[in-house]
Amino acid sequence: MFIDIHELELHPVDFAEEFAPGVLDLGSDYTQRTPLKTTGRAELVPEHHGKHERLLDIRVHGDFSATLEVACARCLEPVVTDVRNSYDLLYRPEGSDSDKEELSVTAAEAEISYYPGKGLELADVLLEQVLLAVPLKIVCKADCKGLCPSCGRNRNVETCDCAEINEDPRWAGLQDIRKQLKI
Repeated sequence: MFIDIHELELHPVDFAEEFAPGVLDLGSDYTQRTPLKTTGRAELVPEHHGKHERLLDIRVHGDFSATLEVACARCLEPVVTDVRNSYDLLYRPEGSDSDKEELSVTAAEAEISYYPGKGLELADVLLEQVLLAVPLKIVCKADCKGLCPSCGRNRNVETCDCAEINEDPRWAGLQDIRKQLKI
């Protein structure tokens, strides 16, 4: 769905969209299992930018939900997780701040994104929001044993006969200090 600036000048745009699996390119780390559902509203926010200039910012707010499949951070087995979040975003016309000299960015300015041309794609907005909503590390279960660092076997499924990894000799000096402190 394209959010057109000319339509927003007439009235706010309410949306209820559904993106089938595979429509959004989530990269190789994530697989979308259910349709991504989103509802929300886009509206124009006129902003005075200097004495004679008026910018047409686009505010997009709503929420989304979907089910994704990701690899467990420890054993790499697939994990299905629900992702949902709300968003409230502000987009300014691309290039509107390019004439300013370099200044430090305030917290409010860090929240502003930019749109090119005459509007923005809702799919692009959602792609960013979905990727930000996925937890950094997902594990299949709290006590996941992970992969053996020597042979690569999944320790949840089978045990291996690999010897324990020898400690790194660079830590030997600290090990000596630890032993002295325990005495």
